[in-house]
Amino acid sequence: MKILVADDISLLGLEKLQSIPDMEVVVRTGMSESEVMQAISNADALLVRSQTKVTERVLSAAKSLQVIGRAGVGVDNIDVLSATRRGVVVINAPDGNTIAAAEHTLAMMLGMSRLIPQAFQSIQSGAWDRKSFVGVELYGKTLAVVGMGHIGAEVAKRAKAFGMRVIGFDPFLSEERARLLGITRATLDEAVSEADFITVHTPLTKETHHLLGKAQFAAMKKGVRVINCARGGIVDEVALAEGLESGRVAGAALDVYETEPFALDHPLRHFKNVIFTPHLGASTVEAQVNVAISVAEEVANVLQGKPFQNAINLPSLSAEQKAYLQPFLTLGERLGSFLGQAVPGSLEDLEITYGGDLADQDVSFIARTVLKGLLGQRHGDEVNYVNAPFLAKAAGLEVREVKQPKSRVYTNLLTVGVTSGKTRHTVSGTLYNGSGPRIVEVDDYLIDAQPEGAMIFTRHQDRPGMIGRIGMILGEADINIASMQVGRKETGGEAVMLLTVDKPVPESAIEKVQTLSGIFAVHRIEL
Repeated sequence: MKILVADDISLLGLEKLQSIPDMEVVVRTGMSESEVMQAISNADALLVRSQTKVTERVLSAAKSLQVIGRAGVGVDNIDVLSATRRGVVVINAPDGNTIAAAEHTLAMMLGMSRLIPQAFQSIQSGAWDRKSFVGVELYGKTLAVVGMGHIGAEVAKRAKAFGMRVIGFDPFLSEERARLLGITRATLDEAVSEADFITVHTPLTKETHHLLGKAQFAAMKKGVRVINCARGGIVDEVALAEGLESGRVAGAALDVYETEPFALDHPLRHFKNVIFTPHLGASTVEAQVNVAISVAEEVANVLQGKPFQNAINLPSLSAEQKAYLQPFLTLGERLGSFLGQAVPGSLEDLEITYGGDLADQDVSFIARTVLKGLLGQRHGDEVNYVNAPFLAKAAGLEVREVKQPKSRVYTNLLTVGVTSGKTRHTVSGTLYNGSGPRIVEVDDYLIDAQPEGAMIFTRHQDRPGMIGRIGMILGEADINIASMQVGRKETGGEAVMLLTVDKPVPESAIEKVQTLSGIFAVHRIEL
């Protein structure tokens, strides 16, 4: 079997593959797209980091490709959907750089607090200036960790060793897990308003883009310090610059940026109390070796037909399984994704109910797709079909599966329910012959909608003119409504509405809808 290595990957990882009989490892880095297409034509596996772009065009040239291995976490450079359609498994290494990223965060926090880079530059220039570099201590300060996944938890542990009080925000952080970590669970508003230091450790999704924006910076205490070693775009750089200019923000440490490489004329470069590194969070010898070995072992397992752990997309199914289950796997992931976007608060449990003929089948994998959709809204690339149950358990999310052989109306019915606070939310879907998956019920309100594309979901009071006013707001934003579904139980009571639109709705339009009298909640949904 031929394994093409298209980016610089640790030799220790490649040695794992080279030691396996009948595997030929070909290393060709720095190729253009056309060169990659030529080299991949007879490859069984492809190993990349972030440089090589694995596009639809590249994949179309691969005749025998079985697996793509990404030596790292993010898969932004891989067309995962196209790979999935072609039956190519995409593997990543989600845990190999956890310690490196956590340690870099602490290094940036210390460097910023004690002005170490600035003092170094001063000495290099020939000065001996001690008065200009009076720092602050970490001891006794409050650190807000926004995103309590693997890296956030490791940062919290290390910060506690410095004597810091740690508060954590994460929609899936349970009281039990917070207690075990020795931290205090908080809302985002509480975290940003109480903290002396704020560090972010979430993936970059539409929910976390500008998670620390103008409103959050306005709520921060004077003298706060902000660290971003996660993903560029989580921190609104314009809002950060304004906070630094006003003096509310006393310092910042950035390893990642909204646009990379970091622009020479970026306004943040003008502040002497900001330190920068060029996306070095995973750049340790150990991390590079760990991700290389991890991804090499996983690729070898796929090629040898052995079990594998870190699949980003759906592992191969038998022809018989795929024929029956594939539509339900898609439906399950979209129902989970729907709830993940429509229920923004913390989640306490998940219940999946298989009704009708579906209850007689082996549905063990459907739960994974539901979890992938649900958790993917908040964990991004970190979650896949294999590790979704593990992440749910780590977050304290109780998962129950129920089979009901008799369905009220439908031949098959898949229902997903979650509890947020004291409120129960459910969404149900089925498969119609000839028209594919449909959402047929939301919170016991009957509707009939195709679960795909851009949508708006509202909970509102059923009153005359409500639909028209929402339509006018969307029209003013140049948003065309493709379909509309309204569900209600009684005239004048609470109702739900699901609008399918031709393109994503801007936040400004959502804010206008929220201001309408009688609107209880409005959410953007993308499936």
